Parts: sequence; structure tokens; C-alpha cells
Amino acid sequence: MTQSMRRRVLIAGALAAAGLTRAAGAAIVQGPPKIALVLKSLGDPFTIAMANAAKNYQQHYASQFALTVRGTTTETDTAGQIRIVEDMIKAKVNAIVIAPSGSKALTSVVARAIKAGMIVVSIDNPLDDALQDAAKISVPFVGPNNRKGATLVANYLAERLKAGDQVGIIEGTRADRNAQQRTAGYREAMNAAGMDVVATQNGDWEYGKGRDVASKMLGQYPQIRGLLCANDNMAMGAADAVRDAGRTGGVYITGYNAIDAIKPLIADGHVLATVNQFAERQAVFGMDVALKAVTEQRKQSELSRTIETPLQLVTAAKR
Repeated sequence: MTQSMRRRVLIAGALAAAGLTRAAGAAIVQGPPKIALVLKSLGDPFTIAMANAAKNYQQHYASQFALTVRGTTTETDTAGQIRIVEDMIKAKVNAIVIAPSGSKALTSVVARAIKAGMIVVSIDNPLDDALQDAAKISVPFVGPNNRKGATLVANYLAERLKAGDQVGIIEGTRADRNAQQRTAGYREAMNAAGMDVVATQNGDWEYGKGRDVASKMLGQYPQIRGLLCANDNMAMGAADAVRDAGRTGGVYITGYNAIDAIKPLIADGHVLATVNQFAERQAVFGMDVALKAVTEQRKQSELSRTIETPLQLVTAAKR
């Protein structure tokens, strides 16, 4: 079996296992459905993994749907994402699968897309529940339980600390629901283990900001023993800050996403652990939910609000 064929079998098998396969011959729209995948920064490894998986999936099922992939230049370019969604509304695509750069700011334009007759599915970051209710929309979130993932990696850190040890949290953009849930999971696990959370600061998902925040925490709290980072970019920044402070081995660092660049740091002990939320599966599952809805002519309101995808702790012993 060729690599291409093997990948196709694996994708199809994963979809079948998740109960997300499309009914054969269900296409009703004129011509192949047009799906738009709207992502955050196309320079981020996690986003790149999503984009590549989506393109690969479409290549294997090219006769069944057309795909447009668009993204922003930075993680926090909410205005850019809004413009992309507006472009997709004008293009009259059948469905939009979006990894929102902001859980609240994207709700209004998403509501316009739904009003225009498009199916919308979110991945990676869910839209704000209260604002969805206010806009009288329901957008499925296809992705992991971020609180559960954060608790998973935080518990692993707690095993290496003792009650009363100081830890810091470097969180993602605070307006993002996934960032909020990860921070909540970190706090929950640390409080349960009796740790002292001395600082929680925003690193905006970025390496540079993560490094700067970590440096500040290390200076303010010389006894700090752990840094819980809401993604791997910030964890890599934190690892460099710890190294620059001459404290490698004295401060444990955790990440989130399991991007390729973090794996050598886990292997050599500079980062303790991360969480794999399977970016590729999220993109594919999200597209399949959208395609199924379009081909079966389902209404947005008929779709399940949450479709949970897997998580896995990644450590030096489990890679």
C-alpha cells in the first residue's frame, strides 16, 4: 500500500470511528459543495498542521467538495478573520469551518453567514455561548475539552512538585474560550494539589511574549518551580527564559498542542510535557461535520453544539 493510499484509509477509518462519515450519494447541492476553512496565523505550526490535513483530505475526495483555505498573519488578527468570513459570504460558499481568533468578536459575522444560509462549524476555539444565545445561533464546536487537557498536563506537573511550591500560568489571549478553559484547568489542578499559583499573565500564544512573561515571573518569584503554558510556542519561549536565567532543571515547564518543534525539548528535559489535541483530526472532523450537514440539507439549528475530539498527554516516556 502506498503512503497516499494508507493515509486515505487512515482518514476514512478515523471518520468512521468517530461516527462522522457522510452518507454515500447524499450530495444535493448543485455541483460539489464549496467549503471554506478559516484559520488563524498561517505561520503557526499548529495552524499549518490543520491546513495541510484539510488540503490532503480534499485531494482524496476532490470530486465531493471544493476547498478554500484562508488564514491571518497573526494569532490575534480578529479583524482579518472577520474580513475573510465576509469574503466567504460574498463568495456564497456552502459551509465555513473556522478556528476563531476570538470567541466573542467573531460571533456577529458568523451569525451573518448563518443568516445567509451557510453552515458554520468551529474548531480549536469555541464561540462564546452567551453571545451565541443572544444572536439566536448555535455553532457546533468540533474539538477537545480544553479544561480536561489542561488538567491532564497540570496533574503530571503536580506529581513532580510538593504542596506549597510556587507555579505560574502563561495563558493565551484572554478573550479566547480555549485560553479561559486551559487557565481554569491549570488552576483547578494546582489548587487540588496544594500548589501556590503566584502569577497568571497573558502571553498571547506567541513565543516572544511567552519568553518575556516567563522572564518577568522568574525575576519576581525566585522560588517558582513550574510554568504552565497554554501553548507550545509560549512554552518554548519559557524554556529559553529559564535557560537564560540559569535555572534549567530547576523550573518545570509544560506546553499544549504537541507541535513538532516542542518534541526535542521534551526529549532533552527542557520541557516536561505537552498535550496533543490532534490538529489534523480537528480540521478533518470539522469539515466532515459541515459536509454532512450540507449534503443532508440539515439546518444549522439541528447540529449538535459540541463534538468532542481526543486528547493525549505527551511526555519523554510517551511520545
